[in-house]
Amino acid sequence: MKGPLFYSKILLFGEYGIIKDSKGLSIPYNFYNGALKMDINPSEEALASNLNLIEFVEFLKGLDSDLVVFDFEKLSADVQKGMYFDSSIPQGYGVGSSGALVAAIYDKYAQEKITVLENLTREKLLKLKAVFSEMEAFFHGKSSGLDPLNSYLSLPILINSKDNIEATGIPAQQNSGEGAVFLLDSGMTGETAPMVRIFMENMKHEGFRSMIKDQFIKHTDACVEDFLKGDIKSLFSNTKQLSKVVLNHFKPMIPKQFHELWKKGIETNEYYLKLCGSGGGGYILGFTRDFKKAQQALSAYKLEVVYNF
Repeated sequence: MKGPLFYSKILLFGEYGIIKDSKGLSIPYNFYNGALKMDINPSEEALASNLNLIEFVEFLKGLDSDLVVFDFEKLSADVQKGMYFDSSIPQGYGVGSSGALVAAIYDKYAQEKITVLENLTREKLLKLKAVFSEMEAFFHGKSSGLDPLNSYLSLPILINSKDNIEATGIPAQQNSGEGAVFLLDSGMTGETAPMVRIFMENMKHEGFRSMIKDQFIKHTDACVEDFLKGDIKSLFSNTKQLSKVVLNHFKPMIPKQFHELWKKGIETNEYYLKLCGSGGGGYILGFTRDFKKAQQALSAYKLEVVYNF
């Protein structure tokens, strides 16, 4: 048995901001994927994943049946037979490892599910997001539901606000382009829950709340609009501002050894770094007008191109 593939995702813009109603833009990242599987001779990873699924099934039984109903007979039987989630998506890297698993379980076991083939109205998208938010809470404690939504639909998702999301198109990549969005591997994993706790704690302070509204959300919204319009000049100007705001106000989310590197990018304009997901480790997202220059400046690190300008 091998189920369909579900891909990782990258939230290009909107980390933390979408908790407070900023815009956001999330795109599928097909480099990593996962699928539900069964093996006759399971590996240690498969056995660990299966144990995790046993707990997940118990959690799903507690969800509101008005929101979503699963075929628990089939799901429990498959888990008992050793079903696991076979995934190349790195965990704790901000690219949606739990989101792909949630999407796979919903796709195979949800009853009266909303499918990708039907006309995806805003109501249907919001319903899916609500279902996925509840399901993914098992992994993060609090989830927007966007990672599984992106993985399930395999389409770019534009977040206008909490109650206004739509599938969207993004400008075609310029394969010969010198500019790029890239992932920088920090070499360490990050955990979402503690980072979100720090953010929520900071939100209790008036000064931090004002900064989120007047600077962070302002530049995030502008970046989303610039990216979708293909206005590269404005995009880099706003990304630079966003990178500065994050360096000044989100220090705990940036691993210490990257503080200087972050600052250097802003000073030299060779690249701008931003959080990928909740931060604290995993991937860091980079934007550059000249990928070769960024590669030289960041030669100590492994970079993966996500999108070419």
